[in-house]
Amino acid sequence: MLLWRVFRLWLIAYLLVVLGTMFFEESLIFLPSDSATGVWDPPGLAIEDAWFQAADGTKLHGWYLRHERPRAVILFCHGNAGNVTHRAEVLEALQRRVGASTLLFDYRGYGRSEGRPTETGVLADARAARTWLAHRENVPEQRIVLMGESIGGAVAVELAADGARALILENTFSSLPDVAACHLPWLPVRLLMRTRLDARAKITAYRGPLLQSHAGCDSIVPIELGRRLFEAAGEPKRFIVYPGLDHNAGRPLDYYATLAEFLDGCP
Repeated sequence: MLLWRVFRLWLIAYLLVVLGTMFFEESLIFLPSDSATGVWDPPGLAIEDAWFQAADGTKLHGWYLRHERPRAVILFCHGNAGNVTHRAEVLEALQRRVGASTLLFDYRGYGRSEGRPTETGVLADARAARTWLAHRENVPEQRIVLMGESIGGAVAVELAADGARALILENTFSSLPDVAACHLPWLPVRLLMRTRLDARAKITAYRGPLLQSHAGCDSIVPIELGRRLFEAAGEPKRFIVYPGLDHNAGRPLDYYATLAEFLDGCP
């Protein structure tokens, strides 16, 4: 009788976790900071506010930083937390150290962008951002370099399937259910999760150069998930490991020099 009671309590707790995962999935994946958070006028940067709409009419916002003679035009897709203000130093480095014109945008529900983030929504937001940037720089959308960190890497992969000059991924995973399974191995998350962001399946459609990097001690997106994604990609490709770094440790000093060299080798 005691064993049955213990099993029943365990089963109830298990079902509660399963139901919570199903119904609150998006709030566990997307962790936006709204417009009340961050420094919206960073000193020393001539940032242009970009305003545009997704296909469903959601109003979106981003930061555009122009380079007079760009080595590349980059669309940067950020990770699942914060907003554009938390990536100001990346925007600055891409302009000054890489020599790129860059649009860094917020998904719906982040920063000054309207709405609530969903998988379908953030992908639509990225497409709208790419269109805005192509018009602003007067280049075809397929000539834009797509760059993404973590969950933003999966977003960038989705767009790269349509064509891109190059693809740059940082600490990106094979799929979101794969990440969840690493952290919740006792839950059938691969069956439960509606949000997939299956980058491994999408990257097979991309035909172009890939530069992928991963923190060697990544405790959020295990490096084996990054390797799984890389193995599915076509050539030419390069995988860089930064030993001793965790997921949010920041970029090494030589990272932007590596980016510049990579872009110089792209058609």
